[in-house]
Amino acid sequence: MKGNIASWIGNIWLWLFGWRLVGETEFPLKFVLIAAPHTSNWDLSFMLASSYVLRIRVRWLGKHTLFTGLKGPFLRALGGLAVDRCSSHNLVEQIAGVFNNSDDLILAVPPEGTRGKTDYWKSGFYHIARAANVPIAYSFLDYGHRRCGIGGFLTPTGDLHADMEFLREFYKGIQGKFPENVSEPRLREESETGKSERPAAWNSAEQNPTQYK
Repeated sequence: MKGNIASWIGNIWLWLFGWRLVGETEFPLKFVLIAAPHTSNWDLSFMLASSYVLRIRVRWLGKHTLFTGLKGPFLRALGGLAVDRCSSHNLVEQIAGVFNNSDDLILAVPPEGTRGKTDYWKSGFYHIARAANVPIAYSFLDYGHRRCGIGGFLTPTGDLHADMEFLREFYKGIQGKFPENVSEPRLREESETGKSERPAAWNSAEQNPTQYK
């Protein structure tokens, strides 16, 4: 889809639903994008509309068997990246390799892994970004204020608790379509002991990550 046409479609979609696109408008060539909160099938349409307006191509992961036959080229055109879950290399290594071999790549990962409420986010987004040495973009869909966008970028430090504390502060109060299904940003691997340093971040919300509330 041509850039101008896609941008027009994205703007019309957001206008029809009364949404505003806010946040970052300049981006690095490679990053992992947190797609959160994820509580509805509608989330994909708003994420795509946002990406069209921002003129960025968002990619997503799919099992390699989905990309066989005639549907393979279609799914790839929609941004699909095939991964082999049966490979001797784990998923993090596979995707880090894709990043290393790409000139530009924006990979969207829904860390909740489900539209229902869960106790923990899946940590793949974090470990992929760290292994590939790319930043993490914390995007958001706020149905409560009809706002969407990318709040900023976090450079993962390896201190899970400190980095996740930053993300918890940012996502606090951001409302999914079904608020009762919004999951708190928390990883099972987090250490709950010791005092952590503030993570490295560069974004428009660095001094006040609650400014989008």
